[in-house]
Amino acid sequence: MNWELDYLPEARKDIKDLERSKQILVDKAIKKVKKNPLPQDEGGYGKPLGSKHGTNLTNMLKIKLRGEGIRVVYKLIRMETKMLIVVVGVREDEEVYAIAQRRRNKYGL
Repeated sequence: MNWELDYLPEARKDIKDLERSKQILVDKAIKKVKKNPLPQDEGGYGKPLGSKHGTNLTNMLKIKLRGEGIRVVYKLIRMETKMLIVVVGVREDEEVYAIAQRRRNKYGL
């Protein structure tokens, strides 16, 4: 089953700010995970996030594009089978997770 996909406005900008080649890789990764974005312990592709380094991203998941150093943080909205992209960014000193925390607070996720 494909989940519906939605983006925070800032996450759309995150993707536009990437180089075109990285945009393509992120799009491809999101499309793959969208087929089964559940956490790995439920048989899906999602890697659960928790609370560390001053951020609390419990109930959020990530996609790691290791070769590119890019992280995509998303939240599942299970009542609607929707996958909400929260942030897309290059992983530098946990910065992407701090941004996800700020957006989580802003949007009440």
